[in-house]
Amino acid sequence: MTTLKVLGSAAGGGFPQWNCNCRNCDGVRQGTLRATPRTQSSIALGDAHQNWIVVNASPDILAQLRATPALQPARAPRDTGIAAVLLMDAQIDHVTGLLMLREHRQPLPVYASAAVLSDLSTAFPLTRMLSHYCGLDTRALALDGTAFSIPPLQDVALTAIPLESKAPPYSPSRNARRLGDNIGLRIVDRKSGRRAFYAPGLARIEPHVFDEMGAADVVLVDGTCWHDDEMKDLGFSAKTAADMGHLAQSGPGGMIETLDQLPATRKVLIHINNTNPILDEDSPQRRELDAHGIEVAYDGMEIAL
Repeated sequence: MTTLKVLGSAAGGGFPQWNCNCRNCDGVRQGTLRATPRTQSSIALGDAHQNWIVVNASPDILAQLRATPALQPARAPRDTGIAAVLLMDAQIDHVTGLLMLREHRQPLPVYASAAVLSDLSTAFPLTRMLSHYCGLDTRALALDGTAFSIPPLQDVALTAIPLESKAPPYSPSRNARRLGDNIGLRIVDRKSGRRAFYAPGLARIEPHVFDEMGAADVVLVDGTCWHDDEMKDLGFSAKTAADMGHLAQSGPGGMIETLDQLPATRKVLIHINNTNPILDEDSPQRRELDAHGIEVAYDGMEIAL
């Protein structure tokens, strides 16, 4: 059986965000809001032998590892359950945690698309920086629908699914999309046949992405903003959710409408921005999600495949 564990469920900046005093962040600090703090988004895939693939290396990875003893099995004086890291994109909130793993005893296997590896060797040169520490053993992902496994987790079949979102602001391809700037991940347990689809950054539901979502037993998809103008309305940004590469939940063509079209699938939102009203467990928006059978991911959430 493959275990999918949510290490972090918030968008960049976490929840509460360090410099934000929106209703959500202030309320959770003051204890006036029924809400749970969250670290920045990442999941881990594990087997019965304490082997794990970390999907996205959040800046909060050290806190996430402390909160997840299974990833530190302590079989030797220096040990980790992390067999490899797989990156969905090159966003700072998904790759900076690699710097925190610099004490690894050998080059750390890192799987990512060629576009992401290009950004991490040039615009944000993590590969060069970490060459002075453990080093990275980088592996370029195929984007042609070919399934692969990451040793020693042979019973977990993974497939990178190119999709539309946004490269990070520092990337030369921010406004000139390359194939592989963003991917979704098909996750299949070869023994049970159960299947998940993970896509924390998703700007548009392309037909092949909808097909992936429909074929999955569990979907964990972009839950960044409730509505497209959320950040603009609060005066925090001049950009819409779409400008940042995220599909809002509400409104025609939004994530709720899309998830309603899926068959009997477990539906979970992840990568939730600190401004999103669904973080307030007593909000009407949270009740609306409940009415649609949509869950909100939280740190420590565990799903068996």
